[in-house]
Amino acid sequence: MRNFILLICVFNALTISAQNISLEAIWGGKYYAQGLRGINSMNDGVHYSINEGTGIYKYAYNSFVNKTDSRIAIVEGNFDEYYFSSDEKYLLLASEVNPIYRHSFTAKWQVYDLNSHSFKPIFEGKPVQEATFSPDATKVGFVFENNLYYQDLTSGKVTQITTDGKKNEIINGICDWVYEEEFGFVRHFDWNADGSALAFVKFDESQVREFFIPVYEHSLYPHEMRFKYPKAGEDNSKVSLHIYDLKSGKTDAVNLSSVENYYIPKIKFTNDKNTLSVLTSNRHQNKVDVNFVDVNSLKVNKLFSETDPKWIDTDDFILEFLDDNSFIWASDRDGNRHIYYYEKSGKLKNQVTKGDWELTDFYGFNPNDKTIYFQSNAFDGKRVSTEKQVYKIGLDGKNLTALTDKKGTNSAEFSKTFEYFINSYSSIQQPTTYYLRSGNEKKELAVLRENSRVANQLSADGAGTKELFTLKVNGTDLNAWMIKPKDFDPKKKYPVLMYQYSGPGSQQVTNSWHGLNDQWYFMLAQKGYLVVCVDGRGTGGKGVAFKKQTYMDLGKMEVEDQIAAARLLATYEYVDASRIGIWGWSYGGYMSSNCIFRAGDVFKMAIAVAPVTNWRYYDTVYTERFMRTPQENPNGYDRNSPITYAGQFDDERNKFLLIHGTADDNVHVQNAMDLASALIEANKQFDMMIYPDKNHGIYGGKTRIQLYTLMTNYILENL
Repeated sequence: MRNFILLICVFNALTISAQNISLEAIWGGKYYAQGLRGINSMNDGVHYSINEGTGIYKYAYNSFVNKTDSRIAIVEGNFDEYYFSSDEKYLLLASEVNPIYRHSFTAKWQVYDLNSHSFKPIFEGKPVQEATFSPDATKVGFVFENNLYYQDLTSGKVTQITTDGKKNEIINGICDWVYEEEFGFVRHFDWNADGSALAFVKFDESQVREFFIPVYEHSLYPHEMRFKYPKAGEDNSKVSLHIYDLKSGKTDAVNLSSVENYYIPKIKFTNDKNTLSVLTSNRHQNKVDVNFVDVNSLKVNKLFSETDPKWIDTDDFILEFLDDNSFIWASDRDGNRHIYYYEKSGKLKNQVTKGDWELTDFYGFNPNDKTIYFQSNAFDGKRVSTEKQVYKIGLDGKNLTALTDKKGTNSAEFSKTFEYFINSYSSIQQPTTYYLRSGNEKKELAVLRENSRVANQLSADGAGTKELFTLKVNGTDLNAWMIKPKDFDPKKKYPVLMYQYSGPGSQQVTNSWHGLNDQWYFMLAQKGYLVVCVDGRGTGGKGVAFKKQTYMDLGKMEVEDQIAAARLLATYEYVDASRIGIWGWSYGGYMSSNCIFRAGDVFKMAIAVAPVTNWRYYDTVYTERFMRTPQENPNGYDRNSPITYAGQFDDERNKFLLIHGTADDNVHVQNAMDLASALIEANKQFDMMIYPDKNHGIYGGKTRIQLYTLMTNYILENL
């Protein structure tokens, strides 16, 4: 059960009056779209619940159609997270959330009884992590200070399962830093079907080298944040799988020596209480074993191995079990990401989806009519790499049916019975709009929320246009967009600011509504700039071969494509070829640094925010997935590092702004410092801004508006 939050930014009282777009208006929320994010469908399939900030409320789907008010309060109060028990008799409620890393946090949890309207604290209200109901709704598992516990909801008794947890040494049941960041989850324990056993992963990070970050906070003596961070080629945590039996109180280790066992990116109990599924991977992440473990005998049965000559997206597994433990799996093996159906023995029954397009999200399986619901970038049977639609298909691969039809970006939140879904839709012309649609056919039932006010306000304030197009670069058609001023004159010459991210499988060019950066670009367009984004080779949406061609050589083709795209733009009659700049954040900062150093004749200015400057400094899981280790591929790491080319920076005619936060636990400020050192050693003049105690997002208080004011002024002065 997932928690979904209804976020409503109420700006309807704003008068639609014409004025120029400003940073204050952008970051003050003037152009925020109202959100209806995430409907948590209830078991009956006709109601959903939401967290409105003042409490958890229940609504009926058909109230949208009938235009009736069905709002019922389940529990009132201010809660950060909530989860229903499987029988919906109880709610787990979180408050006083304290973030740790990107996904992790501690919180005070309590169980609310919907019948007695009473509250019961978890672990006496101490801050814990990842509180999770057992499937039989009699217990809650959680982690406290790296040890795994459970609490019996009837007696209130708390049982400690592990005792060896210790900060920066042993972690039980939750992920270490690199698993959380790169595999994208925190909880690494799971209940079996009847709540009689818990499986969990133990991390021994004692041999992982420690990274420290000074934290200033206006203190007389700064303190240090210390955590284990495995850099490319260095030691990772040693992981092991364990199963705890609640009746006996005994914990058994599972011997995974017969399968790949360097990483354990996923564990998940099947519908059989005695069968645990375990996905294991080698260090290169190009071989994943799909395994079943028998809880009683601890026997490991490898069902099959998924292999790839380059890499497998170990951060994006799709594994869905049917009632008989047959399962749905997603793979890139035919050149596009598609769905496959396996028997519980591991024998492939059939490939479910096929075609020159790819699966982009999986929504679920309806056992009543054996139908799979998913998202893809197909439209009328053909790939449209900048768009996404919602589909259903039979488990046998027949009766592929589109459930959406508007060109743009569509996503879905289905009811439990798949009778309804909330369709979030947007395009470059239409702000995010929420529709209630049928899960059976292509049919719109109601408009739940629209944001025409946002489009009207941007228009009234003089926003220009955003256009999608393609560029033929290095023999390849690349997706691109361009933002032009409202009064664009093709006979004039305009400076160009290029933006990109460029990381493997990423997409910045999509047919979707404008984000905050787009609003900033509209402001720059008002000041006389064109803003262009190009998704180069290695980005997503165009199949496996296109995405994986940068393998072992990150930064080569991507930089070549941005330089070539800039050269091509320079030939446009309305582009001032002497004033082309480029900027990016994180991977995009790595790219913009490389571009200004390696093509100073093309780019006049660059801004790099929180950039990786040498992949040796980044973490194991992400970097080695695409580059292998520095020991195996030293040239791949060094030949595309901006540090390698710092001496080529032409500071007499070009400008470079380097920005980083000192508390960035992801891309360490070490990256910026080493690049700065290389530039200084080469006697190059450049500009640098350091944000004390700010992480990779560089936000909080007035930070964002100060940052964007800095970048705006730098562009105005130097482009």
